[in-house]
Amino acid sequence: MSKWAEGRIVNVRRWTEQLYSLQLEADIEPFVAGQFTRLAMDIDNERIARPYSFVNSPSNPLLEFYFIIVPDGPLTHHMIDLQPGDTIWVARRAAGFFVLPEIPDAEHLWLLSTGTAIGPFLSILGTEEVWRRFPRIVLVHAVRTSDELTYRDEIQQIASTHPGQFQMIPFVSREDTDFAIRGRVPAAIEDGRLEARTGLTLDAAQSQVMICGNPAMVRDTSAVLKERGMKKNLRRHPGHITTENYWKDNE
Repeated sequence: MSKWAEGRIVNVRRWTEQLYSLQLEADIEPFVAGQFTRLAMDIDNERIARPYSFVNSPSNPLLEFYFIIVPDGPLTHHMIDLQPGDTIWVARRAAGFFVLPEIPDAEHLWLLSTGTAIGPFLSILGTEEVWRRFPRIVLVHAVRTSDELTYRDEIQQIASTHPGQFQMIPFVSREDTDFAIRGRVPAAIEDGRLEARTGLTLDAAQSQVMICGNPAMVRDTSAVLKERGMKKNLRRHPGHITTENYWKDNE
């Protein structure tokens, strides 16, 4: 069997001029929430592929991928032109270890994301496991401007379904709002604003933290948490901090 499955576009969601989601159907192998796969298109007689995390939960047969247009990128400028009924290649087998089975149990689960890196967290929040294992869950979505706070209806539905167990805390770095924390995530942890907003303590005794986003946020947030006595979570040496860079510094 080919490693590629032909996916058929069901819907294209345009959030802003730069942010899009593809919803599609494809016959792929089962995956674990938090994993990623590869999408590909044949462009100028060459198959161009890039990794994208699943936004949908594993129980949802409608696959969804959230992305930003990459300047001079060879793939995203073609992906935004896709229409329902068009096709795109999807790798049959998912990959990645940014998944709940790798996370120790805790009272509080903190999901810290920037931009399109909210995707794998939405997939995780669509599972039964996360609600069974963690009494309190905080989702942070940090963006530059408020119009980049996407998936609001889906997040509101999660909050309505799990009142008292779930909180979503938005961050906006480049404009003032009456609802979001202004600035960067590591600074808000360091000065206590994030804990004050949630009413929860972010510490090694009670917390597991999953961090997904731009390399600077991942690096700086990890450093602030390590100052609090938290350590990187490894399979052989369980800790408190699990990270995934959503792209590389040189991309």
